[in-house]
Amino acid sequence: MIARRDFLGIACTAVAGLGFAAIDRTAIQFLGRRVVYPRPLRPGDTIGITSPSAGIGPSLEPRLQFCLKKLRDLGYAIREGRCLRSEKIVSAPASVRAKELRDMLLDPSIAAIMPPWGGELLIDILPLLDFDMLARATPKWIVGYSDLCTLMLPFTLCTHIATLHGSNLLEAPIDPTDEALAYWNDVLRLCPGETFIQHAASLYQDEDVDWVKTPYATSFNRTKPVKWKCLKHENKPDYFVRASGRLIGGTLDVIGMLVGTQYGKLDAFVRACAPEGLILYFDNCDFNTAQYARMLHHLKLAGWFCHANAILIGRTAGEQLREFTQRDALVDALADVNVPILYDVDVGHLPPQLILVNGALASITFGPNVRSISQTLG
Repeated sequence: MIARRDFLGIACTAVAGLGFAAIDRTAIQFLGRRVVYPRPLRPGDTIGITSPSAGIGPSLEPRLQFCLKKLRDLGYAIREGRCLRSEKIVSAPASVRAKELRDMLLDPSIAAIMPPWGGELLIDILPLLDFDMLARATPKWIVGYSDLCTLMLPFTLCTHIATLHGSNLLEAPIDPTDEALAYWNDVLRLCPGETFIQHAASLYQDEDVDWVKTPYATSFNRTKPVKWKCLKHENKPDYFVRASGRLIGGTLDVIGMLVGTQYGKLDAFVRACAPEGLILYFDNCDFNTAQYARMLHHLKLAGWFCHANAILIGRTAGEQLREFTQRDALVDALADVNVPILYDVDVGHLPPQLILVNGALASITFGPNVRSISQTLG
């Protein structure tokens, strides 16, 4: 296992002589097939805090303030939106949430957007966002997971701008989440061409975090051993596989609903940005095992796995329906998908999580003595 502070494998390559901040839409068109990376975060930058899905109720205010203090301690300024505090299922009406998010994405003085957490109904703002206009704006990082994937997946697919999956504001103070994993802030400070490497975590937490009871937590309660597995090769101790491709994915419960819509056009993204193929990753939040299998079948019928060089499946605490296990669900849906399928990987709602950059060039290695993923912002 590597020390987390050594996770960066810096391979800084100049992109046609352009500095990172100099890469604009014109430069991207000139360079051809490329994902656009927002410039690295710097001390003094402003992070926008808005809730395009669920807001924060009074019981979570201590955790919110603790996390905002962490951002300030890291050197960032904070811009709080109005769509932030609410006990309802959403932080504000869809039109209000969409406008605040759009305004932050278009504001050149904001360098990143970090919602407090996910929620349930972010999907209702997608028709209110003009992704063509957002693609022409100064790129900035969007950080989150869970229902935020409802935004981040189509944002990367439609604008070709990278997004960061694996943390949210309420988890921002937890550093390190595991010594072998990256910290979100370290990744957001990377330059194009740089590579970072993560290995499988050692232990995970087998339940959701209760931020009301633990408002000042700086660590997860990790007690269960992590064991990545490769589907259909679990009993082969010497099995080894390596695969590479451009990384894309999110929480299956919400991104699965986008398949077949204008917000889930994977084919167009592959043609524009990923001729080398994809590494797809999925996290299951609330699906029981039958629902899980059905959604994976849906993705397969829609042709999503035709582009895959490998698939990463996160840990899940979803309900097992009768005798039908999570592995049964994967076999039922994916047995005829002829690529490496790693499951119980550090992705999802049972922390800690890998930091995964939608759009990054990734390489996974699975073998007797190594479980790792490298990502290059290139």
